[in-house]
Amino acid sequence: MFLHQAERVVQFLIGRIAGLFLELGSDFSVASLFSALCVAIAFLLFNRRPGKKPVKFKVLRRALFPKWLYRNASSRTDVGFLLLNVLAFGMLFGWAVISSRFISHAVSGALADIFGVLPKTGLNEFTSKLIVTVALFLAYELAYWIDHYLSHRIPLLWEFHKVHHTAEVLSPLTVFRVHPVDSVVFYNILGIFLGVTGGALSYLQLGSPFAVGSTNAILLAFVFVTVHLQHSHVWIAATGPLGRVILSPAHHQIHHSDNPIHFDKNFGSCLSVWDWLFGTLHLPERKRERLNFGVATRARTHHTAVGGLVTPFIRALQRLRPAVPVEKSIGATGHPSRTGTL
Repeated sequence: MFLHQAERVVQFLIGRIAGLFLELGSDFSVASLFSALCVAIAFLLFNRRPGKKPVKFKVLRRALFPKWLYRNASSRTDVGFLLLNVLAFGMLFGWAVISSRFISHAVSGALADIFGVLPKTGLNEFTSKLIVTVALFLAYELAYWIDHYLSHRIPLLWEFHKVHHTAEVLSPLTVFRVHPVDSVVFYNILGIFLGVTGGALSYLQLGSPFAVGSTNAILLAFVFVTVHLQHSHVWIAATGPLGRVILSPAHHQIHHSDNPIHFDKNFGSCLSVWDWLFGTLHLPERKRERLNFGVATRARTHHTAVGGLVTPFIRALQRLRPAVPVEKSIGATGHPSRTGTL
């Protein structure tokens, strides 16, 4: 019996790893990482001054993978969170996350009861799928923005989200540097938004979206081009009108800055349009800006299992017990109303 259960666990873990790195629809597939690498190389090569000598492979390799990027405690902690989130916490999320499919069925059923069943739209399949794809992508982006905004503005949620901001260097692995409570909050908000949107689209009989596996095709396109580079040292900036729509890697690097002028800016995932509409947009300069990443107060404990997983619970409990004095300081968002040392 024990061996059978152990075999099932091993199969689950192997499936999780294979799905993460090998499935084309994964948001961290080898294919998407290679695509991001090609984008970074192309940008570095085409952004050089005209007339310069050809770049040697060693120089390019050092530019893309400098030693300081992976020889530090922050990067090692990112790897630890990767293992925890993919292997351990992946088994625990299911029970804590609202089902978007359940909400979708409830919404479509409620709309049918209130307004009656609608006739088919008469749109061709391509147009119908395109409308659904765009609508669900925008719903995802709005859910991401709202979750991210709340995680910065609500002190209790900030204690868990702050774990992500303790990264002092950025690499694609930093995306996994997320406290499980932060993930549960995000996936529940996402489930609600996608469920309501999907239910409305289902009621309108618009069909299914363009997708690869279970991933929206538009979202996956951004994963292949920009998303991995948001947590990187490669400065690719969308400026002007484009910067008000597309959230470039430089936008998100600014979001991780410890400079007070950058606090609580650029909450989007792929688009900056919600930041633009809600007044939280900070456009990057075309030329690289000097940024330091991390929270206001550096601490070795930020890069330990206790500091990354246990301390946020302690700090959150202190938030819930106002009678307990907590030292005041300006946090990563720069708001004195957020009490507690970082």
